[in-house]
This record gives sequence, structure tokens and C-alpha cells, in this order.
Amino acid sequence: MLNTPVSFRNLIIGADTLVPLLDGRKVPYINLDNAASTPAMLPVQQAVDRFLQYYSSVHRGTGFKSQLSTHFYEEARKAVMRFVGANPADHACIFSKNSTESLNKLARRFPFTSQKNVVLLSTMEHHSNDLPWRAAANVVHLRLLPDGRLDEGDFDLQLEKYAGRVALVTITGASNVTGIINPVHRLAVKAHAAGAQIAVDCAQLAPHRKVSMGSLEDPAHLDYVILSAHKMYAPYGTGALVGRRDTFAQGEPDLRGGGEVEIVTVDSVLWSEPPERDEAGSPNVVGAIALAEALVQLEKIGMDAVARHEAELTEYALKKLATLPGVHIYGDADPATARDRLGVIPLNLDGFSHFLLAAILGHEFGIGVRNGCFCAHPYVLHLLQVDDRHSERVRQQILQHDRREVPGMVRISFGLYNEKSDVDAFISALEKIQRGEFHGTYIQDPRSGEFHPQAWEIRFEDYFDLGGDR
Repeated sequence: MLNTPVSFRNLIIGADTLVPLLDGRKVPYINLDNAASTPAMLPVQQAVDRFLQYYSSVHRGTGFKSQLSTHFYEEARKAVMRFVGANPADHACIFSKNSTESLNKLARRFPFTSQKNVVLLSTMEHHSNDLPWRAAANVVHLRLLPDGRLDEGDFDLQLEKYAGRVALVTITGASNVTGIINPVHRLAVKAHAAGAQIAVDCAQLAPHRKVSMGSLEDPAHLDYVILSAHKMYAPYGTGALVGRRDTFAQGEPDLRGGGEVEIVTVDSVLWSEPPERDEAGSPNVVGAIALAEALVQLEKIGMDAVARHEAELTEYALKKLATLPGVHIYGDADPATARDRLGVIPLNLDGFSHFLLAAILGHEFGIGVRNGCFCAHPYVLHLLQVDDRHSERVRQQILQHDRREVPGMVRISFGLYNEKSDVDAFISALEKIQRGEFHGTYIQDPRSGEFHPQAWEIRFEDYFDLGGDR
């Protein structure tokens, strides 16, 4: 148990920012939407501010600022490699704009062959770790158990069924919907024994648990891992793909331009070695610095300490939610196993659509949550037990620009700075909503499905404007 959790709130920019409510009050914002994006760390902002006076172009610039920028851009790459336990001799770190771009790059650059072109992926994947593979290979979706966990028996069956044809297993390290953590190293042993490689989408896992790629000689090693800075307290638009150097040392880059070649003539191109081969154009130096600083701060705190704190919050929340009638939790709802999952809890409340519940929480209690399908439609439909007939009816409605009946859930998710008081506020809000103790008359927009309070509009320019001095 952490001794001073309040100190972690002090690391976060805007943790106590006041936001307006429907009744005219302003209250401190309670952010329970960390699985989507985390707020910025103050040390990250401070590091960026210190760096900006030296910010310049990187690679081949001869001026002092350019040399300094280049040096710390490469230091940021090393920081990412250290954070995931990668070996520079075997792995390369390629910066991207987010995990989605990283996964698309890997899908385009992976060395599939006509004989070996099957990808196994779970049905719990974020769309970013599903849709790119559909365009690159023959995808086999692995079955799930009723509680949302991977059916490992089906995994074994599909490995055997497509023996010799499976090139890659790609799976989320932890679900952004239920917080379920997958046994990625155990799956890696099986994948490697079948002659396949394994990629792990760590966008959701890495901010909460230690990630270790391992040596290529270890059967349990991970061949590729993917990170996203905006989920790790560094919102400057950076992602990272860390993967086998031999994969990126062959073939041509998926994007072509400056910064990734050794020499170009009118009829030939000599591509650079990885990672430069896959970083076309001027890189996001500031984003790389921000991500590296966030990783340094997380290492200072200790990923074990982060995990303990969030497990304590998750256990506390699950116990509190279990006392509320009409609340349905999806996935693992057992407080006793909170340490074996992430602090991501999807739920629904009887009598309220997910659209309406999320709107009331935001407009009347200042609590930020996420609702919908969380960019993991097949997984959410599985958890909600939506059959094909229902799904097709909703699809037809969407084609008519009517999203009012789109299935979904409300999700709360914890960051390292959240406290038990945030959980208490959320539970209290649910109790009041159940009793009808909210003020607004909410109107649903058919095109988006979202609810908004009638005759109330926020002037966002009162809080921020471009070019102003607020």
C-alpha cells in the first residue's frame, strides 16, 4: 500500500481543475476515463519547457541546438527500450504518432509469405490491433470465454489447425474494456514452438504493469510491443513500436521520404538501417522527449507501486459497486482478484442507457467516464450477449444515421493519481441517479446517440481560447 497517494496527485496537471455543472456550481473534475487518455504529468511539462529553448531539427544538423536535439531524441529511444526490457542488439525502437500507427506499420512491414500468412488474434482486441491485420493477412479470431477471458483451449486448437501457416500471434496485453490481463508470455512460448512470432499491444498494459520483452533465446520472449504516450501521462502525440531488428532491417519502408535513406539516385535507393528506415520525415522530437520523461517518472514511482495502488482502488470500487442494486459489471467482478487485472471496470445501470448515464455523470456530478463500445465492438457485443439479429438491426439503424440504440457500457478506469474519494464520489452519484436525484431534462441526438441537457450550453471560450492569454 502506498504511504502518500496525495503526492501522485501533485504530479498531475489539472488534477483539481474546477468544471461547471448544470446547477451553476463549479466542482473539481473527477477523471475516471484514464483508459482513454491520461492527464499530463507536471514533470513531463517541465521537461518539455526546459527542452524547448534548445528545440531544433534532428539528424545531420551541425548547430549546437540540432546536435542537442538529436542527442536527446536518441536518449528518448533508449529510455523506451529500457522501459520494456529490450536489447538494442536485437530490437529497434520506432517512434510513431500513436499505437494505432505502430500497429499499422507492423502489419505492413511484417514479412508474411504466401505459405505463412495467418494471424491469430483474440476477439477482445481494440480495433487498432484487429483492422490493420485484416488488410495484411488471413485473420483468425480466437474465441472468448463467457466472462471475457481468452479461450486458451481455442488458441491451442487454432495453432494446431493452421500449423505451419501461422506467422504471427497478436494480442492485447490487457483489455481496454474489462482490464483482463492476458498471459502473454505463456502464449509466446506456444507461438514460438509453432514457428510463429508474437506481438503484444501494450498501450493499456504498460501504464499499469511492468513490461519485459526478454531475450530472443527465451521461448517466452515478446517479439514486438507497442506503447502510446497519451495513455502514459505524456500527451504530445507519440507512440513507440519496439520490435525485432531483423524484421525492420529487410524490406522497404511503408512510408517514403527524407530521413530514411543513405543515398538516392534517379534510378536507385539505398535505405537506412532500422530504426531510421521506418521514420520518414521530421520526427516528433518533443513527443519523444515527453514520453521518455513520463517513463522515467513511472520508473521512479515503481511499476509495482503503481500496480498495488490501482489494485487497491479496484478492489475498493468492486466492493462498493456490489452493494448497489441494478448495477451490472462485465468481466471479472470479484474484488479478491483485483490484483490480477487492471483498474478498468465496465458497467451498466438498470433503467438508464449508457449514453444517458454518462451524460448525467458529467453534467451534474463533474465525473468524466467513457461510454459506448470503446473501439472494441466485437468484444463488447460478446460481453453484452448481443446476437447477430440484434447487431444487424442496429447496423441498419446506423446506416440511417440513427445511433440511439447502439449497445454499449459505461467504463470507469483509474490512473495512478486517483483516490478512494473519487470512487466514493462515483458511487454516491450512481445512488442519486438511481433515486432520480438529478435536475436536467436530457434530449438525445439521434445522429450521435448522445444526451445533452435541454436549454443548456457551455461556452468553452470562457475556459480556453486560441491566441488568448487565459
